[in-house]
Amino acid sequence: MSQNTKPAVIYLVVPCYNEEEVLDRTARKLKDKMSALTEAGMVHPDSRVMFINDGSTDSTWKMIHEYCKKDSLFAGLSLSTNFGHQNAILAGMMTARECADAVITIDADLQQDIDALDRFLDRYYEGCDIVYGIRNDRKSDSFLKKGTATLYYRLLHWLGCEIKTNHADYRLMSRKALNALGEFKEVNLFIRGLIPMLGFQSDEVYFDVKAREAGHSKYTLKKMMLLAVDGITSLSIRPLHFISGLGLLATLGSFVLCIISINEWLHGLTVPGYTTTLIVTLVMGGLILISLGIIGEYIGKIYMEAKGRPRYIIDSVLWKKTPAKAEGSIQEPECREEGADFHEER
Repeated sequence: MSQNTKPAVIYLVVPCYNEEEVLDRTARKLKDKMSALTEAGMVHPDSRVMFINDGSTDSTWKMIHEYCKKDSLFAGLSLSTNFGHQNAILAGMMTARECADAVITIDADLQQDIDALDRFLDRYYEGCDIVYGIRNDRKSDSFLKKGTATLYYRLLHWLGCEIKTNHADYRLMSRKALNALGEFKEVNLFIRGLIPMLGFQSDEVYFDVKAREAGHSKYTLKKMMLLAVDGITSLSIRPLHFISGLGLLATLGSFVLCIISINEWLHGLTVPGYTTTLIVTLVMGGLILISLGIIGEYIGKIYMEAKGRPRYIIDSVLWKKTPAKAEGSIQEPECREEGADFHEER
C-alpha cells in the first residue's frame, strides 16, 4: 500500500439546508478541530471548511457569508435552489477536488463524531483513497427509524447492491477517487452506492453518533423514502427480475385454476367457485398494480436520465482571492493559497 503525502490539503464539505440554529456551533467546533489538526501537522494550512448552501430559506447563507468574510478557513458554495442532500454533497466534492488533496463530507449538525477525523487521516496517509465512516450502533435513532434502516440495508444486500451497512455520508475521498466519481453522470444519484463501485483501496472507521444539540433533522420520512427508492433503482434491476418471476408464478397458478374451473363446470359446481374467482381477481389485480408501479419507477428514472438535466446549479462561491503574481511566474491554483481580499464569484 503506497502512502499519501503528509500534510495534505483537506477540505471538509458540509451540506446545509436551513441550519441557522446549529451553524454557529458547527463553525466554531470545526475551526477548533482544523486548527488542532494543522498544529499537529495532520493537514496543510491551506485546508478549509466548505459550507454548501442547498437553497436554504432561512439565514444560513448569510451566516456562511460572514464566516467566509472573517476567516479564510471557511469557504462557501450556494446552489441556486434546493437540489437535495445528495446533490449538495456532490456539488461540494466536485468543487473542492480542484483545490484539495482529499475531501471529507460531514453533516452540519455534527452528530457524526469529529474526533474520528484523526483516524480518517491516518488511513488516508497509509494509502487509502476512500475511508468510510461507519456507525457503531443506532441507539440514537427512534425505534421506527432503526427498524426501517435495518430492513433497508438487508433489502439492498439481497438485491445484490454493494453498500456499507450503517454508513451515512461521513467519508474521506482522495482527489483520485473524486475524479473517478466525477465520471458517473447519472441524475438518479445515490452516492453511498456508487463509491464502492470505484474499487480503490479503502478502509473503515467506526464512530459513535451524538444527539443533535439544536434544531431538527431535515431528513423527513418522505425524503428518506425517496432516498431509499433512489438507492434501489440506481443500483439494482433485480426488482424487474422479481416481477418476471411473479408473472411466471401467476401464469402457472392461473393455468392450475383454469383446470379447476373447467372441472367444477363439468360437475355443475360453478357457483361455489365464486369465492375462488374473487380472491384470484383481487390478488392478480394487486400484483399487476405493484408490478406496474415498480416498472413505472424505472421508466421514470430513464426519463430523467434521458433529459440530461444538471444535477445542481451553482449560484455563487465564496473564497479568499489570491494576489496576482508577477508576469511569467507559475500561477498556483487560486484556491490553494490564502489571499488578502474576500471574493464572491457568481
